[in-house]
Amino acid sequence: MISNEFLKGTLKTIILHLLAENKRMYGYEITRQVEKLSEGKVQLTWGALYPTLHKLEADGYIVAEEYNIGKRVRKYYRLTPEGDKASTEKVKEFAEFVRIMKQILKPSPGLNLNYE
Repeated sequence: MISNEFLKGTLKTIILHLLAENKRMYGYEITRQVEKLSEGKVQLTWGALYPTLHKLEADGYIVAEEYNIGKRVRKYYRLTPEGDKASTEKVKEFAEFVRIMKQILKPSPGLNLNYE
């Protein structure tokens, strides 16, 4: 399992990226997709997911649309044009962060540590 400490700084990026790839998703669908893609190592809680979705909506990056599914109402989220741009920028920023962290955490010559 990946710690919540690491997820806090990446959750917006993860959500924006998933919405960019899938066009629209509802909350439960986002949690299942993250779990599937991480092979069960990342499990989002509702307490982390929904405040992040609401923040992204308040920032103008996503919009929520409600649809009636039988007797239930399901809220789907999709990117706005600003959200699409932010998704691209955040993914690039995160890739650069990972590159830098690998460089910083690179073991000293002769030290036999395998992080991958």
